[in-house]
Amino acid sequence: MTVYLPAVPGYPLLESALASAGLTVGDIVHVTEYVTLGSLTLESERAGALGDHRVPVSRVPVEAIYGTGAAYAVGVIAHPGGGELLESGDDALRVAGRAVYLPSVHTTEGEFREQYRWCLERIAELVAVAGLDMGALVRTVDYTATATRAEYPRCGRPRKDLLPGPVHPGAAGILVDVPVARGARVALDAVAATGELTVLNPGWARYDTLTYQPAVRAGDTIYLAGFGALDPVTQVALHEGDLAAQTAFVYASIETVLAEAGATGEHVTALVEYLTPAAAGSYAATRALREKHFPNAAVTSVVCSALLRPEFLLETVPTAVLP
Repeated sequence: MTVYLPAVPGYPLLESALASAGLTVGDIVHVTEYVTLGSLTLESERAGALGDHRVPVSRVPVEAIYGTGAAYAVGVIAHPGGGELLESGDDALRVAGRAVYLPSVHTTEGEFREQYRWCLERIAELVAVAGLDMGALVRTVDYTATATRAEYPRCGRPRKDLLPGPVHPGAAGILVDVPVARGARVALDAVAATGELTVLNPGWARYDTLTYQPAVRAGDTIYLAGFGALDPVTQVALHEGDLAAQTAFVYASIETVLAEAGATGEHVTALVEYLTPAAAGSYAATRALREKHFPNAAVTSVVCSALLRPEFLLETVPTAVLP
């Protein structure tokens, strides 16, 4: 069974976090490094912790690791035995269960839309190593700068060209003002899955023309999109300036989507929550609500620069597993 661990503030704490879950480094199938300084290099720390165990690595620049002054945090996904290692050039992939875990990708060449297309094309090359095409993607998360917010709709064309469906992945868009590399205007994370995929949509028509869906089910795992306080019918942002109200709306929306698969918040095993700087000061007050809705979730909370809708204070990306 796949295990999602909350991010820990630094590689030195990783071994004990794994041990508490009955796991070892050899079980890791994916690593996400949340980094507060764009210039921070972690190769030596990663090598010291992982040894010769190669895994796909996602690097996510953030403003802060919530609740700690750490310069970076490490989140891992583990699967007993570590799955199967695949390689594409310098990149590592891991296949475990039905999931195909990929590294994040970026380029420093070209303008925003050209970079976005390059990222999708590189992901297509990576999933092809696992014998899949882009129809196998179950989630994408893109990281762009606040300055590109007006340009962001331009990613629609490469997504339509390279994500033809019929099943589109869940998706999230996060704004980060320190690029993953100098000149990179977008970095893209993705995960794919083998076998039949099922879209979960409680009848929200806004998704009919989009290249993403509220959630995709692959076997017993549900990969949900990023959820903000957006009315799914009117597409109006709700509860501006009120984190508690936005959080309650987001969690209710997640449970509405989960119900399409007969699931509840108790089946959510992982939450990644992106907070804006304006939300960080009052985020602690939402803990009780989070534990009520998602009592079994491993929660990673980071502060991003902003979210695609300026009114959003929080965006939540959940993963659920059915028994």
